[in-house]
Amino acid sequence: MSVWDCVIGQPHVVDMLKKVVSSDKNSISQCWLICGPSGSGREKVARAFAAALESEDLGEGNTLSKVSCEVLDDLHPDVNVVTCDKVTITIDEVRDIVALSSQMPSVSPWRIIIVEDISRMLDRTTNVLLKEIEEPSKNTMWIVCASSEHDVLPTIRSRMQVVNLSMPDEESVSRYVIEQTKVDPNIAKIAARISQGNIDEALLYASNESVRTSRDELIAGILRMSSACDVIVLAGNIIDDAKSQAEDEVQKEVENQQKEFRRINGLSDEDRIPTKLRSAYAALSKKDEIKRKVTRKTRDSINRSLDAIDTLYRDVLVILNNAQSTAQLINQQYKYNIENLAKRFSLKDVLFRIDAIADARRRLACNGNTVLDCEALLCSLI
Repeated sequence: MSVWDCVIGQPHVVDMLKKVVSSDKNSISQCWLICGPSGSGREKVARAFAAALESEDLGEGNTLSKVSCEVLDDLHPDVNVVTCDKVTITIDEVRDIVALSSQMPSVSPWRIIIVEDISRMLDRTTNVLLKEIEEPSKNTMWIVCASSEHDVLPTIRSRMQVVNLSMPDEESVSRYVIEQTKVDPNIAKIAARISQGNIDEALLYASNESVRTSRDELIAGILRMSSACDVIVLAGNIIDDAKSQAEDEVQKEVENQQKEFRRINGLSDEDRIPTKLRSAYAALSKKDEIKRKVTRKTRDSINRSLDAIDTLYRDVLVILNNAQSTAQLINQQYKYNIENLAKRFSLKDVLFRIDAIADARRRLACNGNTVLDCEALLCSLI
């Protein structure tokens, strides 16, 4: 087995990083920027790279070493991960990790800091990293993930080795989904297709029938939409579904964290939480933290809806350009409706709608009013 087995559809990147890991430690850059679209597996690449750097066998043994397993499971004492399950990564979190980065590794060659999504930092927060990135401690390695190089301040980007990922192909994603979820191959294939290679979305679509159903209802709603009343109803459904999915996901996460907390501390489900552990246990379900996580996941869900709408007009473009032989339709079950849209719209009409989706995405990213932005988008699609 190899630590690189969890990296999907990135053979050239894996080959390059294997060469880096096997080279002399003193010649390895200490700052890396892994760029790829959301769902391309950049966090998995970062963890695999870290595991290979920390393992004596470079992550290539007959079985995964104890060190490799610890790194991949976020349990290694010398590998610290800055996650982004809230809307932003706070300046206090970054200051804490910068302070930690100056410490010598305790059991491994490197103290490795992984930042899952630097775009979740405000500019003033990112500036806190600058000095450490410019002059990293001798045995410290920074592995930063981003959607694009342009999401990173030029002063930081210029000091990092950039690794660019592509979206995994549909076949690779489908195989991975089957391995991870054991679902029917047909469902895995559909999930890989409608997610457009986004690994995280493919797993979600494959394992959650209600999410697939919501997506189908959204596409059907867009195709039926013909008046302002339809717009208001559909926008409300998109937002309500997003909030509902987000609340369910966060609640499950909190419950899993509470179960893990009890397990680690040797407590059964019926045991009372000891007084000295109550504050730590209560922090797992802190209202402010839950609210931030729900907000983040709601935005992710709305973005997923925008991706679905995007695929509809992408399919119309495929038909208008007579490209069905080289690019299959994503929303194949709506082929008849898509062909009718292609008869109604010109290329200019379709591109206008795709631009409107991009504008809505930008407004939402800038904390625009969710209801108004969704309604404005849907009005432009009629």
